[in-house]
Amino acid sequence: MRVILAEDSTLLREGLIRLLVEEGHEVLDAVGDGDALVRAVRTAAAAGAPPDVVCVDVRMPPTHTDEGLRAALAIRESWPSVGVLVLSQYVEKSYAGELITSGRERIGYLLKDRVMRVEEFLDALERVGSGGVALDPEVVRQLLSRTTHTDPLERLTTREREVLAAMAEGHNNQSIADRLYISPSAVEKHVNSIFDKLDLSHSPGYNRRIRAVVTYLTT
Repeated sequence: MRVILAEDSTLLREGLIRLLVEEGHEVLDAVGDGDALVRAVRTAAAAGAPPDVVCVDVRMPPTHTDEGLRAALAIRESWPSVGVLVLSQYVEKSYAGELITSGRERIGYLLKDRVMRVEEFLDALERVGSGGVALDPEVVRQLLSRTTHTDPLERLTTREREVLAAMAEGHNNQSIADRLYISPSAVEKHVNSIFDKLDLSHSPGYNRRIRAVVTYLTT
């Protein structure tokens, strides 16, 4: 995949460059602030080869508040085909919610501790780049705990909530089955039950899995 990195820590940025290159990915650019990230994406897009994914820290210069997030949202608006994988030191709930509700696919939010687990980071990158969702399990846990849609979620069984949490992390049915030690057909049954209980009818134009996650875990 073609990747652009935005991370103000030189040590982490250089480490990610080396890791991605070793894994066969192409790092188009690596920058240290949000404005530079947007410029890098614009340049690549103008050349006809936009990145598949951008990896961006939430807090970047000059104020170290939400520069990375604002850059990520700008990229999603101008180049919706570009996946966005946000890296953060902590679970910043409002930022995670704002990013996730900005679109239906190609989004990820990982804690930086997860980046140190190389296989998990690379798996998340692949998921986002291929059009999926990858949320850190801790992000999912905290978003579940803050949801205001208590009534619909209370309809779910414990197992259905486990399946929904795994869906939020970006796992497909087979992966969920492996994680929960149940059959793929049982997973499919739980997923369909979740859709029914959350009143998500099948309609063209949106992915019900992602709609379930976005609507009920981030609002």
